[in-house]
Amino acid sequence: MAPEPQEITDVEALRVLAHPMRQKIEQCLRKGPANSAALARELGESTGLTSYHLRQMAKHGFIEEAPELAKGRERWWRAVPGDRRFPPHSRQTPEMRGALTQMHRLNFAELVESVRRFEDARDALGPWVDAAVFSRATLRLNPGQLREFFEEYIALIHRYSPSQEEAAPDAHAVLVRLLGFPEIGREESTR
Repeated sequence: MAPEPQEITDVEALRVLAHPMRQKIEQCLRKGPANSAALARELGESTGLTSYHLRQMAKHGFIEEAPELAKGRERWWRAVPGDRRFPPHSRQTPEMRGALTQMHRLNFAELVESVRRFEDARDALGPWVDAAVFSRATLRLNPGQLREFFEEYIALIHRYSPSQEEAAPDAHAVLVRLLGFPEIGREESTR
């Protein structure tokens, strides 16, 4: 079942999402629950710093404790799935725009690095060697049609998003990204 869309308008929550360390922690937790010590080792950081960032992420509901995994005082964390959305540019404050710009830049850098790692490892991937798909398209849409296209894309993502327990035995995490924006001609960009 698809989660309800949640528009994030709190600037502090946006800053949490735009922080480089917190984005790395979120990437790790997408693979499954972890404790601060394991995250610290994976990220090359101190447990104290990792714990601080985990608490900030939990404060805004992006992650949660996994008490069933805890042993003694050890706290385990997991990502909270969601359909997180952001206000359209016309409704964003300058602070929101700054945080979202930072978040988008980090996301694009992560994407470029992920593609590089895939290309470097491709020859050793067995049946996954041919798994990359790529498509480029130019659509002629008005803003309402672009919004409708986006909602159908999100529904498709949810349709193909089983939980880790429900996924096929040979399933692998696959990164899917959608980017859509109006083309700006050279003459328009110099105005």
